[in-house]
Amino acid sequence: MSSLLSIGKSGLLAAQTGLATTGHNITNSNVTGYNRQVVVQGTTPPLQTGDGFVGTGTEVAQIKRVYDDFLNRQLLGAQTNQSQLDTYFNQVSQIDNLLADTTVGLSPALQDFFKGVQNANSSPQSPAARQALLSSAQSLASRFNGISARMKELQQGVNTGVAASVNEINSFARRIADLNNTIAGLSVDPSALPSDLMDQRDALIAEMNKQVKVTVMPAENNMLNVSFGTGQPLVVGNRSQVLATANSPSDPERIVVGYQTNGNFSQLPDSVLIGGQLGGLIDFRNSGLDVANASLGKVAAGLADAFNDQHKLGLDLNSQFGGNFFNDIHAYVGYDNRNAPTSTVKVDATIVDAAALTTSDYDINYNGTDFIVTRASDGATTTIAPYPQAQPQVIDGVAFSITGAAGGPDHFLVRPTYNAAQDISVALKDPNKIALAAPISTSVPTTNTGNGKISPGAVNANYLLPGNQLAAPVTLTYNSGTNQLSGFPAGSPVDVTVNGTTTTYPAGTPVPYTAGAQIAFQGIEVSLSGTPANNDKFTIAPGSGVGDARNGVLLAGLQSKNILDGGHATFQGSYAQMVNFVGNKTREVQIASSAADTAVVQAQAARDSVSGVNLDEEAANLLRYQQAYQASGKVIQVANTLFDTLLSLNQ
Repeated sequence: MSSLLSIGKSGLLAAQTGLATTGHNITNSNVTGYNRQVVVQGTTPPLQTGDGFVGTGTEVAQIKRVYDDFLNRQLLGAQTNQSQLDTYFNQVSQIDNLLADTTVGLSPALQDFFKGVQNANSSPQSPAARQALLSSAQSLASRFNGISARMKELQQGVNTGVAASVNEINSFARRIADLNNTIAGLSVDPSALPSDLMDQRDALIAEMNKQVKVTVMPAENNMLNVSFGTGQPLVVGNRSQVLATANSPSDPERIVVGYQTNGNFSQLPDSVLIGGQLGGLIDFRNSGLDVANASLGKVAAGLADAFNDQHKLGLDLNSQFGGNFFNDIHAYVGYDNRNAPTSTVKVDATIVDAAALTTSDYDINYNGTDFIVTRASDGATTTIAPYPQAQPQVIDGVAFSITGAAGGPDHFLVRPTYNAAQDISVALKDPNKIALAAPISTSVPTTNTGNGKISPGAVNANYLLPGNQLAAPVTLTYNSGTNQLSGFPAGSPVDVTVNGTTTTYPAGTPVPYTAGAQIAFQGIEVSLSGTPANNDKFTIAPGSGVGDARNGVLLAGLQSKNILDGGHATFQGSYAQMVNFVGNKTREVQIASSAADTAVVQAQAARDSVSGVNLDEEAANLLRYQQAYQASGKVIQVANTLFDTLLSLNQ
């Protein structure tokens, strides 16, 4: 009887465990990351008798956690990608909305500015037209400043998000390490593992994975090691590493991530911070925000430089050469706080050539002998030579001026266009100093007998060099016998361009006449046409600055002139490229984000098909274990009846 009672009892206990496990599955069916559990039963050792082996009942061999590592890794990969793309999209769409807004976009302000130049050209003597030009210039500068300020806000938002994400990662790492320690202590019997604690640990890893892409590797005693990037550790056994944020050594407005060990901060490269919210923020900052900010700055810096260069070639109402219309834009220079304390090096970088500008950053490193300038976009290097410099060295349209003595392996970060939109401002305050007039005038005496003509003329930057400005009129005389022009300044060579071919004639020598040829000397450019007669004269004289808008016409022409990107893009075109880049990037990430959502749904469904709780299946298990429980109770009841019968026979 005792064996039958034991068999029934073992069945009751097994059924009871099955009911408890099934109930546990049902009540946790909505818990994120829960893996269903199943009861694995086995037979107890049989009892050998003379008639053979008699069964002794059942036992619960294991409460098994249904877990598929491959499917779980697929889900982690899909989730971290989804989190990164969602974060990137949420950020870049803000720039897209900003640039698409016609009330704050740059295009209307650019058009209004050049319209103001054209209106001033129509009435070069009008104080009102000149003041309106200054007002439109102020509005344009304010528009640049406003867009830049909004991007700075996004930069601060990224910094805040990075810091918050790092704090989340540290919190998850500590809790995972604690669970590792607890699970290891409860894993003495490999067949009896703390499944619920392991689920909690997996849920924490999944949440951490949404912050940064992690790699999980098994360790001893059922612990898990967690790393990110290219193997940077976060959790090793029951110990967690501490991440921290700090200002960039060369850019205090930029937050970087690294390890915090014994009070020391060790920066990590951005390349290891991939996946999840943190990866999305870093990727957006590097490939979205920085590019948009630098591209906007290129338009601002290019406009200021090109407009200033042309403005300096004109005369104002006081017959004085124009100065800067916009203030010079200096590149951002970051001094690495790890440089030697004895270093006295000062770096200045001024934008001097709009056409050669790029959107790249530049690293300046002192190698013990020379200063090496490295373009970040492609790694191209330029040596500052000789050093000390006799004059600034121009690289990609930026004049680098380095002074002082290095104290060691000093490092500097130069960002030529990054702050240009923030820094652009109008230098002129007096409308009378707007240089709309050309500094030279041309004329043909009425005594000429031929039909030769001379163009209004223009000047280039060489005209501003000492000794090149006209102090008195220059009269060119045509000799029909030799077909030559004479009368050029004695100390100046003459360049004659015919059909794209330029020939230089020494100073003081006559120049052959070719109708339509471009003639240049001392920075003056004129063109003669027609058929002059012998001794016909052509006069080039200093301008007066009054009643003339020829330089203003050239200023207005900058709107449609290909100046930026090596002479391949207008200001409006370059800005449109930036808007197009942001729009395409936004759409690209939006599509990728939608695809990532689908991937997560599919990966979750695949994981749930194996590890998830199916309530219909669990309901069937409840009935099955209930019936088993009742049947085992019946076995005990039968054993009890038999025992009573045996007792009655002995009476």
